[in-house]
Amino acid sequence: MMTTPARKRRRTPAKTQTWSIPQLEEWGLSQGQQRLLAVVGSVAGVLVAAVVLTFVIGSMSSDFVPERATAAAISTQPRPDAYKGWVSPKLFAPIALSKADPAPLTLKDVFAEKVLKEGRTTLKLAATKMDADCSAAVWGQGLADQLAQAGCTQAARGVYTDGRHVAQYTLLNLRDTASADGLVQSLTTTHRGGWTHLLASGRARFPIGGYTEASGHAMGHYVGLVWIGRADGAEPGAKDDFVSLSLAVRGAEKAVFRRVVAAGPAPAP
Repeated sequence: MMTTPARKRRRTPAKTQTWSIPQLEEWGLSQGQQRLLAVVGSVAGVLVAAVVLTFVIGSMSSDFVPERATAAAISTQPRPDAYKGWVSPKLFAPIALSKADPAPLTLKDVFAEKVLKEGRTTLKLAATKMDADCSAAVWGQGLADQLAQAGCTQAARGVYTDGRHVAQYTLLNLRDTASADGLVQSLTTTHRGGWTHLLASGRARFPIGGYTEASGHAMGHYVGLVWIGRADGAEPGAKDDFVSLSLAVRGAEKAVFRRVVAAGPAPAP
C-alpha cells in the first residue's frame, strides 16, 4: 500500500515592517509623526495606556457605584454622579507649559469631526462653543476661582448625541501640567459643587436629576472633561455601552496629540 507523501508547507515570506499604529493613523498622524511620538514617549506605552484607559473607564460603569446626590443637593445645574480623574502621562511632556504651545485653540481644530465613532457607537455633533472667559463655561464659584488660579485662557465645549445618549467634551487650556493635574484630582471631591455648563441644544440635553458619569484627563497643560449619560436620565442598562461612549467623545483629543507632535523634538536621523 502506497502512502501519499506529506506536502511541505510553504513559508510565508516575512512582510516588510512599517511604522504604523492603527489608532494613531485614525487620528490623522503620518508615519513620520508616529515615529516622533515614539521619541516623545514610548508608543508601546501609549497603547498600554489605551488598554488601561478602556479598563478603568469600564470600571466606572460597573464596579464603581457612586453615592447618589440627595434631593436637597440637586440644584438646577446637572452634574455627574460619578467622576474619576487621571494626571498627565509623560507622553505630553513637550506641552507641559502653555508657553511651549502658544497657539490658541480653535473650534475647527478641536471639533473638526462632526461624527465620532467607537465600536457600535456613533455620535453626531450638536453644538460647540469657545469661551475666552473660562468662568463662563462652568458653574460653581470654587471651580471658577480654581480655573482663574490655574491660568485658564480657553474653554472649548462640544456636545454630541446619538439620540439615546448625550456626551459633552470640554477642553480647558491651562498654564501648566501642575495646574492640570491639580484640577482633575480636586474634581474627585468637588465635582458636585461645580461643573461645566451643558451647551444649549434641543437635540442633546441632560435632564435635571438624571444619572451621568464623568472623567477628567490632564494632558500637559490641557484638561479634557468627558461627561456622558442617557438622554432620558436613566442609569445605564444592558444596551448602554458607556465605555465606547467615553472613548468616542475623546476623539476630540486628536487636536492635543497634534500639538504634542508640533512641540516635540525632531526625530533622530
